[in-house]
Amino acid sequence: MSDTSSPKPPLMSEDWLTVLLGFALILLALAGVRPALPSFEWDGATLSQIFAPANLAVSVTLGVYLLAVSALGLLALGASLGPYLRAFPVVFALAWLSLFLEGAAAVQAWGFEYVIFGLLIGLFISNVIGVPAWLAGAVRTEYYIKTGLVIMGATILFGGILRAGIFGIVQAFLVIVVIWSACFWIAKRFRVDDEFAAILSTAVSICGVSAAIAACGAIQGDRRKLSYVTSLVLIVAAPMMILMPWAVRAFDIPELVGGAWIGGTIDTSGAVVAAGELISEPAMNAAVIVKFSQNAMLGLAAFALSVWWTIREGADTGVRPSARIIWDRFPKFVLGFLLASVLFSFVLSGEIVAETGGLIRGLRTWWFALAFVCIGLETRFKDLIAMEEGRPAYAFLSAQVLNVIWTLVIAWLLFGGVLFPAPDL
Repeated sequence: MSDTSSPKPPLMSEDWLTVLLGFALILLALAGVRPALPSFEWDGATLSQIFAPANLAVSVTLGVYLLAVSALGLLALGASLGPYLRAFPVVFALAWLSLFLEGAAAVQAWGFEYVIFGLLIGLFISNVIGVPAWLAGAVRTEYYIKTGLVIMGATILFGGILRAGIFGIVQAFLVIVVIWSACFWIAKRFRVDDEFAAILSTAVSICGVSAAIAACGAIQGDRRKLSYVTSLVLIVAAPMMILMPWAVRAFDIPELVGGAWIGGTIDTSGAVVAAGELISEPAMNAAVIVKFSQNAMLGLAAFALSVWWTIREGADTGVRPSARIIWDRFPKFVLGFLLASVLFSFVLSGEIVAETGGLIRGLRTWWFALAFVCIGLETRFKDLIAMEEGRPAYAFLSAQVLNVIWTLVIAWLLFGGVLFPAPDL
């Protein structure tokens, strides 16, 4: 019998593997392999239903399904399966806990989402208890989040964004271009290195953690810097999702303007929806349109960053950049994201998209829940504080303040009826 805990040569890169894994899960769903998803919505009267044998059985079945497909992927990567098989159930249980906490009626009323709880749970273990060595076998942040991003592509429907109007696309473009450039300039003023500055700028200007992952892949950046940025994004997003709806109401900002403002500044999609809902349904629609428009530009932004970084490095090293170098640098999971979006936007029928939409979104949520728990497990506050003496955090916060101001101006011009009639959402 072969020893599954011995590492073997990888059959492919992690980027390509996550594309295949994400598409395998999508194709299985289209073919009718659709595991049930556990329920997590509860209050004091319905708490027992979450722990009912049937719901727990669904949770265990889903956990086995995710373990099986992810373990097959790790075999292709040449990873040791023994440590992963022992540790994954614990990471899954922590992800389950984050979704359980999000499901509380009181928590939903405040708009907090599982990504915050997953991060906090991981941070508590990492900084207070300590991460045991045996658990590290299943702490695979990028593996989980890249797979989730490929699946997320199936939820970004270009037709819906275009039908909703051009305003969201225009706002997303103006915010990305201006805020990315401004954040990079600010980061350089704080003496942050170029690699760190590029990841920070992409995260703050596009869509937070997803964009940071894509940027790190595009420039082949340091994973410690990526962990720093993702933690920073989530820590900053939590107060924003409470304060921004309050500001919209307190200062009588038009609801569509407020929704577009929220969609362009808060960096997690779930928090955008929750914050928009705290204002009104039209505000939530505007927020979602803007956020999805930013998400849809992720592939283009990753490609542009790959080209820019390759040319920049070529100028420094004297090596002429080629199409092959750009292709090798381009994060392949972003390609999977785009292909999934094209498939669900233009190829599949609306009936099939609607039929599989719930499961696709659920699978995306679970991969992200696993990833955010792992982000917390990999993050230690003393390391964040010590890294470049906190200068990246100062740069990020400064850029986020500018982002809040600039995005409000653009949202007011586009959604406030100043330049054009306000859209009917």
